[in-house]
Formats: sequence, C-alpha cells, structure tokens
Amino acid sequence: MTPCPCGSDLAYSACCGRYHAGEAAPTAEALMRSRYTAYALGHLGYIEATCCGPAALAFNRAEAEVLQLGTEWLGLEVSRTTRGRERDSEGMVSFTARYRHKGVDEILAETSQFRRIDGRWFYYDRIPAGAAAGAGAAKVGRNDPCPCGSGKKYKKCCGAAA
Repeated sequence: MTPCPCGSDLAYSACCGRYHAGEAAPTAEALMRSRYTAYALGHLGYIEATCCGPAALAFNRAEAEVLQLGTEWLGLEVSRTTRGRERDSEGMVSFTARYRHKGVDEILAETSQFRRIDGRWFYYDRIPAGAAAGAGAAKVGRNDPCPCGSGKKYKKCCGAAA
C-alpha cells in the first residue's frame, strides 16, 4: 500500500488518487487534500484544472514548475472546515502544510475558499490571514498546540515573538 500524502491514513489509490484519475471530490476538504497531494506528487495539471476565478487567473504553470524543483512536501494538517460539504456551493478550509524547499523547512498556513460549479469543487481564492481571523476563525491561545504542526505549545513556538 502506498499511503496518501494528504495524511488520511488511506492508500493513495483509495484517497486522492481517485480524484487525480477524474472522480469529482465530494467536499471542499477532499479537494484541498487532493490538491496538496498533487503538489507533493508534481501533478501540476491537476492543480491547474481545479482552479477557478481569482485562483485560475493567478496560477502560473511555468512558475509552479520552477517552484516544485527542490521542494519536498512533508505533511498536511487541516485545522478547520466551514461549509464545503456535498450539498454546499461554497466552503472554506484552513490548513497548515509543511515542506522543505532547497533544504530549508517552511510552513504554508492558509485559509482557502472553494466553490462548487456544476457538481465539482474548485479552489477559488485564498483568504488573507487577517480576514480569516475576522471571519470567525478560532484564535490560538498561548497554551494551545502551535498551528504550524511542530507539536510545541504556541507560546514556545510561533507565538514566542508575539
């Protein structure tokens, strides 16, 4: 069994692999996880095909190919999903993705907006961090686990500078 890079504990073929093969992702979170997996596996055609609106306008395939060079995707943690279920037309997913680019560990923390069009979910746009917090996203307390996925308390990790 080849585990799915999205962290679901399922085999790739039973998880994101079926969406990469053409099956429609049933939820916004499933699409977001399959997009993470597509980045991890270098399937940029899938990334491009699952964008619409501002995300489609902003996606630059040549730039994405260059950024993929020297990048290793290390893990994904979904922290919040708002709407985005099978019968919704919109949804938001907050997540943290860890990766290593040219030997340097990095973190991508984002809230993404998704739209369902003709029965298929698409990545629509990213929501700026301040706007996501203002939209009711949970605040991280000093003693809460750090959203970066380090396993440390927020006050001992990303919150140390605050």
